[in-house]
Amino acid sequence: MRRLHAENHLIERIGWLRAAVLGANDGLVSTASLIVGVAASTASTGEILVAGSAGLVAGAMSMAAGEYVSVSSQSDTERADLARERRELEQDPAAEREELAAIYIARGLDRDLAVQVAEQLMAKDALGAHARDELGISEFTTARPIQAALTSAATFSSGAALPLVVAAISPAHLAIYWVSAAALLFLAVLGALAAKVGGAEIWRPTARVAFWGALAMAVTAGIGHLVGKAV
Repeated sequence: MRRLHAENHLIERIGWLRAAVLGANDGLVSTASLIVGVAASTASTGEILVAGSAGLVAGAMSMAAGEYVSVSSQSDTERADLARERRELEQDPAAEREELAAIYIARGLDRDLAVQVAEQLMAKDALGAHARDELGISEFTTARPIQAALTSAATFSSGAALPLVVAAISPAHLAIYWVSAAALLFLAVLGALAAKVGGAEIWRPTARVAFWGALAMAVTAGIGHLVGKAV
């Protein structure tokens, strides 16, 4: 008897991976940019650390709240679509079977086989079949607001802590250079790690996050320098 092998697909990671990468990248870039901008205004080490710590806390809470609201909206839409689909299945199951069969025909099955597949799938789990094949909702892509919010807050804090630690151990007049170099290194590692976990090529994501991180820090450094001179 042939034994089926277990498969672990990368799509299973899409929910937490998206929130984790977004949170860590945002925490690292925003906090490093904030620190660099404040340091460029000739602030003291204490002032730099206060600004960086405030950015970490505010950013983590903002990320958690924003992610929760965003994913909750997606979850509400999914529930509304499923409720409507459930009503349609109760009111006209024959039409829903034809609708499901039409989807399979469009994917390449002949009509007789498509109807047979639709009948068998609906006999087992009609709502699940329509959710998956008509609405595109599966257990791997279902919105999970609390999970997304907690992941975003935790990863933002982790990303933001890295430049904050570097700023704490660097002299105030060298904070710009130390934090910028460390942030670019951390961003490159983050980009490579995210690509590796997601099964993508490494170099393009790494270069992408490093470029935008460098641009953000350069802009805030310039603004901090100008404001520092003005005040």
